[in-house]
Amino acid sequence: MLGWAILFLIIAIVAGIFGFFGIVSAAVGIAKILFVIFLIMFVVSLFVGRRRSY
Repeated sequence: MLGWAILFLIIAIVAGIFGFFGIVSAAVGIAKILFVIFLIMFVVSLFVGRRRSY
């Protein structure tokens, strides 16, 4: 999931350099959403992993 977020961030940076501002806003939005989902899944996995280690 983090890899996808980084990929869309790179797409946004490259599109911004070339002046495709519509693509930039879409790619940045997707990267933000994927990064938030990654963070939520990471925190949940931390708590679930700690609970099973008893």
